[in-house]
Amino acid sequence: MRMMSFKAGRWLALAACMATVSLPVMAAEETGEPTHAQPALPTAPLTITGANGVKHVFTVEKAMTPREQQVGEMFRPSIPDDGGMIFVWPFPRQSDMWMENTQVPLDIVFIGADNRISSIVENAVPLSLARISSHGPARATLELRGGITERLGISVGDRVDSVVLAGVSSGK
Repeated sequence: MRMMSFKAGRWLALAACMATVSLPVMAAEETGEPTHAQPALPTAPLTITGANGVKHVFTVEKAMTPREQQVGEMFRPSIPDDGGMIFVWPFPRQSDMWMENTQVPLDIVFIGADNRISSIVENAVPLSLARISSHGPARATLELRGGITERLGISVGDRVDSVVLAGVSSGK
């Protein structure tokens, strides 16, 4: 049996005390029910190009971790016209969203493996627990300000381009 030095022992004891105190707080923050808006997430540019060639440019927050995806746009009082949030899935899959604790209407845009919009749910009802489904595999889900897709003429079949989608498996 090897003995550790007194100095190393103090550091280990300090680390153990810190872990005991801070881990439960971190665990509750990371796993409990969300109670407030999350800080702004890293962003990326995203362009939606319509069949007529018109491009609509957005700057979207990237919800990449399970916790960021769980909290999403909850508790935020507004979404900018040129903003939103994208949820990128590791592979194309059924995407089910809801509006729990979301205070503003959202347009929910489901993006297929071909980077084209496969479906849109416009003006999802704030605070609703109703399931909003992609009704088939989605590579990513994009949340935009409610009503923006109609106002800009964004529709099913439009192409979505973003560095966030580059390198994500298309499932083929």
